[in-house]
Amino acid sequence: MLKKNSFLFFKRDKISPERKALLVSFAKGLAIKFSDICLLDLAFQHRSVSNEQAGKHENNERLEFLGDSVLGMCAATYLYEFLKDKPEGDLSKIKSVVVSEVILSQIALDIGIDRCLSLGRGEELTGGRKKKAILADALEAIIGAYYLDAGYAATEKLVRVLLVPEILKVQENRYAVDCKSLLQEFYQKHYKQCPVYKLEKMIGPEHDRTFFVSVHLQDAVYGPETGKTKKEAEQAAARSASLTLGLLKQ
Repeated sequence: MLKKNSFLFFKRDKISPERKALLVSFAKGLAIKFSDICLLDLAFQHRSVSNEQAGKHENNERLEFLGDSVLGMCAATYLYEFLKDKPEGDLSKIKSVVVSEVILSQIALDIGIDRCLSLGRGEELTGGRKKKAILADALEAIIGAYYLDAGYAATEKLVRVLLVPEILKVQENRYAVDCKSLLQEFYQKHYKQCPVYKLEKMIGPEHDRTFFVSVHLQDAVYGPETGKTKKEAEQAAARSASLTLGLLKQ
């Protein structure tokens, strides 16, 4: 276990009995236990709370930063140890999918992170509890908090419980990946740009149209791909680009 005093500088507010019961129940659902429940509470504090409340400066962003690295290390270690027949390129592809915002946000919903989030009024009113970015960030913050509280070995065990089922789905190509989100996340991270989708044409009568959409990434164009709706065609174009870029397994 780490010496937490070296890491924690935030001022702790008193946690109500109701809040503590919710946090303990959440941890119990994951078969883990926090010796410092305040760390877990901090992992759920979205920045919108500190932005709206005068004098409250703590949020989960630092824990998210830490958890992102711990998560990546745990995932990479598992892939290295148990997929011995896979080259580095395949391991990278699998890892990029399972630690993506799309997958992490779904895991977050599955384990009930949305019920424990502390959000500002603005985020609450605009559906913040279901926003993928907020959910994925909170999951990473929880991993960071648990790493500080229980150490790497315990955190690695938790990460494997959460991620191994997703890794198996990716290996078996059973994952219905949101390719638009995957592609956008990749390009924003590496190039600080967003993909641009272009409707090339539509054919057929209004009640039975086929849409042709291409996606433009810097100087590259992928598609056009087709769909019975514009959204479906955009997903098809994003999938084509993701396969070409190695973000998805064929």
